Amino acid sequence: MFDNGLDQLAVNTIRTLSIDAVQTANSGHPGTAMALAPLVYTIWNRVMAFDPQDPIWPNRDRFVLSNGHASMLLWSVLHLSGTRAVNADYEKLGQLSVTLEDIRRFRQFGSKAPGHPEYHWVSGVESTTGPLGQGIATSVGMAIAEKWLASRYNKPALNIFDYNIYAICSDGCLMEGVSSEAASLAGHLALDNLCWIYDNNHITIEGSTQITFTEDVAARFLSYHWNVLRLSDANDIEQIDQALQKFRETKGKPTLIILDSHIGYGSPNRHDTAAAHGEPLGLDEIRLTKRAYGWPEDAQFLVPEGVREHFAAGIGRRGAAARQVWINLFNDYRNKYPELTTEIDQMQHRELPAEWDNNLPVFPEDPKGLAGREASGKVLNVLAQNIPWLLGGSADLGPSTKTLLNYLGAGDIQAQTPGGKNLHFGIREHAMCAILNGLSLSKLRPYGATFFIFSDYARPAIRLSALMELPTIFIFTHDAMGDGEDGPTHQPIEQLASLRAIPGLTLLRPGDANEVVEAYRVILQLRHRPAVLVLSRQPLPTLNRNKYAPASGVASGAYILADTPGGKPDIILIATGSEISLAVQAHEKLIAEGIRSRVVSMPSWDIFEHQTQEYRDSVLPPAVKSRIAIEQASTFGWERYVGDSGRIIGMQTFGASAPLKELQKEFGFEPERVVIIAKELLEKQQLGGSCRSFSDY
Repeated sequence: MFDNGLDQLAVNTIRTLSIDAVQTANSGHPGTAMALAPLVYTIWNRVMAFDPQDPIWPNRDRFVLSNGHASMLLWSVLHLSGTRAVNADYEKLGQLSVTLEDIRRFRQFGSKAPGHPEYHWVSGVESTTGPLGQGIATSVGMAIAEKWLASRYNKPALNIFDYNIYAICSDGCLMEGVSSEAASLAGHLALDNLCWIYDNNHITIEGSTQITFTEDVAARFLSYHWNVLRLSDANDIEQIDQALQKFRETKGKPTLIILDSHIGYGSPNRHDTAAAHGEPLGLDEIRLTKRAYGWPEDAQFLVPEGVREHFAAGIGRRGAAARQVWINLFNDYRNKYPELTTEIDQMQHRELPAEWDNNLPVFPEDPKGLAGREASGKVLNVLAQNIPWLLGGSADLGPSTKTLLNYLGAGDIQAQTPGGKNLHFGIREHAMCAILNGLSLSKLRPYGATFFIFSDYARPAIRLSALMELPTIFIFTHDAMGDGEDGPTHQPIEQLASLRAIPGLTLLRPGDANEVVEAYRVILQLRHRPAVLVLSRQPLPTLNRNKYAPASGVASGAYILADTPGGKPDIILIATGSEISLAVQAHEKLIAEGIRSRVVSMPSWDIFEHQTQEYRDSVLPPAVKSRIAIEQASTFGWERYVGDSGRIIGMQTFGASAPLKELQKEFGFEPERVVIIAKELLEKQQLGGSCRSFSDY
């Protein structure tokens, strides 16, 4: 079936392309690519169900290169297999995803062969990887997604979803805590569609792993309830093939294959850390290495005759046949299950079902109000019934974040019930968010929740979600000092500013229950942007929307909530979240004293900045210099909205352990304080003075 001569030629082509690309770029990591070329070749050309002509075919196997510094492995096989490019509208464009010229320009601006795999940039890349551990943690989300899809959509003799996920990881990946979190959950969920291959090469940047990493990895994964296999020769294609076959035969457990390798395998001279982690081989070493491979010593970027044809006869023929079988199956499925087919089509194109926002609650005026988290729970329980593929859970805080779906039939995702809607992540914030990315990459619409302060544990995965342009939903409750008695360890201060700084991330902090509804309405319509929803623990007054502006203004990021009669304010109060009601109270006091005040609710800086200049000026007229921003968080960034003549009531210290009302008084979050500052600003303006923007606390 296989030609060993062509197998080895293909392996050495991957190796030499990697060597030449790294040398030309004078940047990168050739050693791991040299060592793992036989493994990646075997996965791609012998095992994976993947059609290079249609790299987004829904039932394809997934390949994740978690040790992303070895990206030349991926660029080589994408090029040699002839994988085609697909645009964001899911229209196959026809040209190669990675050309030989891209490889020649490895790590250069505009090349489709960047330094690490980038999902949004190169077709055939299933996940952006780079920070070690993220790729394999994300692959757990992919495996959960396949189980969920199969449970909901597969019918007798019509298995629409039955693919596997292959992920390569390194010592560094397994040292990172996120991989431990994810592996533990994968074992609990018995994800037998998931295979991690651990490149056990005994080397990190600082030297031998003997100085840092001497644990028994096999025993550790056995304790996670994984199937563990060990291969002693990373160059033995047949042995690798057999191990991958054992993975496919194993039921009820994910599989870890420990592959003993050496950096720069195949080179007789270079087995050191430089080859793996930071230096090209150098011209003399390249010649010696190519000589050992039986390769023309001076040839660069050589793809010998027969190699591309060998891939076409392997993954090309096998993938095309598998996809055609699936297409025929799906056509039959379409005739028998038209409604489920519509769901699959909509999900794959990140579209929403008709009437997806039906029956969303409208909350009446209520001075006592409702906590943001409570309103969120009510909205989620409607949306999850309207959108079948909307699912999620919490990092062991479902009863507190109010993210548990409690409608009849919602169910839990467990090993025996993979089609539930409640996913219990355990106390694993970092893995939770990486897993959410894997679910989103699989075209489900996932959400995950925890307390806002613990977003710090999740930030790397949130950043990658923005980088990949995934519509993942991150729900964070206990957004400020409402968790008073727990003290400063549980009171977020800098988190809002930190997450607002991430490009491509939409953050919303709604101010009452109806703003929560509208925030979800905005979030669910995002197709290429993740969203962070920041919610209160404590009740917030539900505003009278007949008196104040409708909450639909949330869609603009900021809107005029309350205004002076006839408009044309003298002072503007800008607030978010729980401080909205504070601003409204201060506004009413100012209006009662004849002071022309305006309240601007600004749940999302990001959305507001995307509005027209005309709209932004209508909300925040440039001529009105007297402005106060109010937010129980770091003042960082608010200068852009209050200017040199404005003031910020915010936090420049951490909070304290005390009841909420006491904290509000201590840190100046009271309407009387806002009124005093407003009068000070107006008095200074009348005197022709100005003051630099600063926080009172």
